[in-house]
Amino acid sequence: MILARVRGNVVSTNKSEKLTGLKLLIVVPIDIESFEEKGAPLVAIDTVGAGEGEVVMCVSGSSSRQTALTDNKPSDLAITAIIDSVELRGKLVFKKHEETPKEKKNAPNA
Repeated sequence: MILARVRGNVVSTNKSEKLTGLKLLIVVPIDIESFEEKGAPLVAIDTVGAGEGEVVMCVSGSSSRQTALTDNKPSDLAITAIIDSVELRGKLVFKKHEETPKEKKNAPNA
């Protein structure tokens, strides 16, 4: 499983019949230590109604085909949760609707 941030969506009018009706989102993996985006953007099937900017949990490989929406579908990555908070080694590193330390650091002075 990986944590990632939703950064966009994919629209495809011509696709495998098994993908019809599925929402495809672009996600960028997040480094769990720094909570910064790290790695190349990926396309994932959304099984939970995620939106742009949200932090999500993704599963890959055969695990991505273990949800009600992706069962027997050509999938290699699926979004299976929208993350509310992340605590690492007793420290809160992410909480939904709050800026991360990096975002606070880069915010313009008021």
